[in-house]
Amino acid sequence: MKISDIVISQRLFFNTQKTKEINFRKNQLKKLKELVLENEQALFDAIYKDFGKSKFDTFTTEISFILNDIDYYLKNLNSLSKPKKVRTNLANQLGQSYIYPEPLGNVLVIGAWNYPYQLSLSPVIAALASGNCCILKPSEIAENTMKIMSKIINDNFPAEYLFVYEGGIDETTELLKLKFDKIFFTGSTKVGKIVYKAAAEHLTPVTLELGGKSPAIITKNANLDIAAKRIVWGKFLNAGQTCVAPDYVLIEESVQKEFLESLKKYIIQFNYQPNSEHYTRIINQKNFKRLINLIDKNKIYLGGNHDEEKLYIEPTILNNITWEDGVMQEEIFGPILPIISFNNFNSALNQVLDLEKPLAAYLFTNNSEEKDIFTQILFFGGGCINDVVMHLGNENLPFGGVGNSGIGNYHGKFGFETFSHQKAVLQKATWGEPNIKYPPYSESKLSWIKKLL
Repeated sequence: MKISDIVISQRLFFNTQKTKEINFRKNQLKKLKELVLENEQALFDAIYKDFGKSKFDTFTTEISFILNDIDYYLKNLNSLSKPKKVRTNLANQLGQSYIYPEPLGNVLVIGAWNYPYQLSLSPVIAALASGNCCILKPSEIAENTMKIMSKIINDNFPAEYLFVYEGGIDETTELLKLKFDKIFFTGSTKVGKIVYKAAAEHLTPVTLELGGKSPAIITKNANLDIAAKRIVWGKFLNAGQTCVAPDYVLIEESVQKEFLESLKKYIIQFNYQPNSEHYTRIINQKNFKRLINLIDKNKIYLGGNHDEEKLYIEPTILNNITWEDGVMQEEIFGPILPIISFNNFNSALNQVLDLEKPLAAYLFTNNSEEKDIFTQILFFGGGCINDVVMHLGNENLPFGGVGNSGIGNYHGKFGFETFSHQKAVLQKATWGEPNIKYPPYSESKLSWIKKLL
């Protein structure tokens, strides 16, 4: 069956109103959860073939997110779907006002390769919970995970409801020519612009989860040991191939030496060696070569060793970096951490403000004034104070970018809202009708209208 036919079949199935039924949605989510659990080992095997990700990392950063998302919607779907009564203004008395959340229709989710299960299936789960039909296009770069998701879903769900479409750039290009009621894309800003342009042809709303250069700012008021430990973990998780990983560090010069020593201590302690179970390889040679070209050998503080055959790059710290260095001109998306020093906190924030708005930002300090300035002045999608990455694990926080780092958000109730339309309905009584809004008009009526409105 051609993909265009599947899109048509999903539109027809959606029009049967079946997906609006809460029990139907819950049953499909339960079914997906059972399939994930039944095929857990196959999911582990596939992602290990793609870039050597361990069972521990796969469960904690991928499968646990999927299972938690399903459990969240099973628990909260009734309340999320329930029409909400809101206040009715004086001009609309006697009446009652409601907001009805309703599904958008047939949606397209385009996933990313770096967390291929989480970044593909989490938005799919939100789409299904909201009552939509869905086509998932996983990233072909992580080929084995694409194939296992396709097998699990396409063997167990009807294509007119949920379908995984395999392929590369050509297949994605064909998909984007078709009309959807929503497109959800996770990936680079460059490709995000292509998706946005294609969606505009059909006036299709989009959510774009992109990236950017996410800073970690450390002042002299920080717990430097904790800052180093948490940054090492968050930066080198998935070998730095994480959209919200700290892209670079801004460190107050007076504590720079001490912080670097702590970074070195934890990199050695965590033992990021080739074939280590807790350290993945780079996804492919193209990305490997791009990353190696970003390493200025004259500025290596630690690391720099690499093995092209194993697609291994040692955690690398670059010190005394300037804003003009090549590593600061693009999102790194790998295990390279540039260090830039500053002497004035406000000036450092202004340097960040001169760049595109990042997907994440992190501050390490125990100074309340610095915390307030950071949250009030900097623009970023989401972030942490005295930690990195962990804001993604709170289902009560929205996850998404701003400006160049994305449009829209999801997770928890925000995912439900992303894939829903908020339909406004006013119910009016048919008795007690005032004539003030009807012709003929008069100065007296105008006087009353000004008071009412």
